[in-house]
Amino acid sequence: MITYSLRRIVSMLPILILVSVVVFFLAKMMPGDPFTGEIDPNNTKPEYIEEMREKLGYNDPIPTQYARWIGNFVQGDFGKSTKYKKPAIEVIKDKLPNTIFLAVCALIITYLLAFSLGMYAGRKPHTIGDHAIGIFNYGGLAIPQYIVAIVAIYFFAFKLGWLPSSGSIKPGLEHGTWEFWSSRFYHVILPAFTLGLLSTASYTQFLRNDIIQNSRMDYVRSARARGTSESSIYNKHILRNSIIPLITFFGFDLATLISGAIITETIFTYPGIGMLFIDSITSRDYPIIMSLTMIFSLLTLLGNLVADILYGIVDPRIRY
Repeated sequence: MITYSLRRIVSMLPILILVSVVVFFLAKMMPGDPFTGEIDPNNTKPEYIEEMREKLGYNDPIPTQYARWIGNFVQGDFGKSTKYKKPAIEVIKDKLPNTIFLAVCALIITYLLAFSLGMYAGRKPHTIGDHAIGIFNYGGLAIPQYIVAIVAIYFFAFKLGWLPSSGSIKPGLEHGTWEFWSSRFYHVILPAFTLGLLSTASYTQFLRNDIIQNSRMDYVRSARARGTSESSIYNKHILRNSIIPLITFFGFDLATLISGAIITETIFTYPGIGMLFIDSITSRDYPIIMSLTMIFSLLTLLGNLVADILYGIVDPRIRY
């Protein structure tokens, strides 16, 4: 397993290098450049502008600029944000905990709903409850995420007033107190449910179909012939085999939830790295854009690796 993991990590390097080249040149092709955000806007003298361009390296050849940027990035220097006027890594660190908290809550909601709904629908197929869950699943798969977010805000925030429509915490609360954490959970419910709805629908339908398929296997009929109770058959035999694929999806969720938070955080004005990414695009904060794109790519590759490793752990038939 360790050898396999090391091989996979080494194989990621060419992909990351290719991604970094694409990210760098796409940033160069975007309209404008970050130079205007790094100089004194009140000084428009041509000599000053040319001196600063030379000093900041914007007159260097493109390969030299790329080598300098990727070298600094590997060392943890993501550049300086032109909007916030401080290192990009500090800006990302300030927003990252909110996104991680949102992603964890979305994962918890996803797996709790998927297991409960999927088990019920799988044990009682073709009933009214199963059909109702099926309608929920197909709706969750068909309706775009931003539509779900807008509808959720309209009903639960504006009409019913049950949940807040924006922000991550009520202002003025002391960090670490019960009120602080209860406010954070209160604010994260709507965006977390919206973010995890697509995964919930797909996992529920997948688990339901897998339980029905496994319930027709020979080992299940043998267990029934031995007089094993139905609850034991479903919990110890059927469910154990049905959840193996779902567990492996956990690695993919780590990347997709964080990168997928871009839409959700923007609609709910939730201050995470997803909203930071959109704000950076509109303000042309290139160091933030390039850094977050590289981070999203790295998380995707690591998520694939985690998924493969988990698959080998939960399924003893898999050997690397």
